[in-house]
Amino acid sequence: MPRSVAVNVGANTTLPGVRAPVYPDGRFEYVPIPEREPTAVAPPTYADLGLETDVPADAVDSPVHLDPEFAEYPYCDAYTYGDDYAVKAGPLSELAAGDYAFFYATLSTVGDPPDWIAPEWGAYLVGVFRLDRDPVTDHAALDPAERDRFANNAHVKRETVDARVLLSGDPNESRLLDRAVPLSSRSAGADANRIVTGLSADSGKGPWWRRPLRFDEAATAELLEIVESGAVKRCFSEK
Repeated sequence: MPRSVAVNVGANTTLPGVRAPVYPDGRFEYVPIPEREPTAVAPPTYADLGLETDVPADAVDSPVHLDPEFAEYPYCDAYTYGDDYAVKAGPLSELAAGDYAFFYATLSTVGDPPDWIAPEWGAYLVGVFRLDRDPVTDHAALDPAERDRFANNAHVKRETVDARVLLSGDPNESRLLDRAVPLSSRSAGADANRIVTGLSADSGKGPWWRRPLRFDEAATAELLEIVESGAVKRCFSEK
């Protein structure tokens, strides 16, 4: 039975200064953070991505840190993720082929939301990988063929490859979600719902939306059922 870890990704009020939107029907836009390191290969800019989100004017022509990479997203061709921070790289590196990595983002509420979307903002699952190989913790040690699968990853495109971990998702079982799956309560973005407090190993106290969330085998199985079925009511109760 697979295990899983969920990590925070995407635009926020610090970088680039705005959250991406979540709409009343659960659709959302994925917006990456800006690239902050020198790169050997020029990344696309926010303007290149053709986003609906109004990023700050001074960021429109900034290069983006397009990570995670979702094959269905502009300028992406595979499912890869890299991280240079130990707090996220540590738990991700403990996964194995066949396990899952979930990605969540904080999104701003747009329009008149239904009762499962938190007012103002909330944290939501936006993507998932099923790992098609064990996590890579030493990119330099890969043979050329293995290295090719990560060639388009943002950390590999930097002048110095700095990822402490690299993940590769099975193209048949990985995707950017069509609808956001809530991790926040119905009443406030800062309050965690049952996925966090009942399924993950996290307490849901403090700034949980910035932390990696670990799920054991049974919790992963239920989380996958929720994601696949779109049964958002189960995010708040067992039924």
